[in-house]
Amino acid sequence: MRIFRNLVLAATLFSTLPLSMAAQLPTKAATAAAAATSKLDINTATPDQLKAIPGIGDAYSKRIIDGRPYTAKNQLVSRGILPQGVYDKVKDQIVASKVKK
Repeated sequence: MRIFRNLVLAATLFSTLPLSMAAQLPTKAATAAAAATSKLDINTATPDQLKAIPGIGDAYSKRIIDGRPYTAKNQLVSRGILPQGVYDKVKDQIVASKVKK
């Protein structure tokens, strides 16, 4: 029943929007693709943002923040911040951007 109600609501919403506005609404696929391509900068991320990455908890997020700045994300391993296994799991989700002075 809830699914049917949501479909009716969505159909009503789309039918009342001008075509140009309906075409601009983000699709689930576009939203997921944008989220997948955005990487977290380890030089500027907050503790909560770091902890949102699977494998990074309170201790690792604190160590990452305390070790800043990084010129490359692989410094997390070379400096002993993260073990290689954890780094291998998170390396595709992070980036180390240049620090602006």
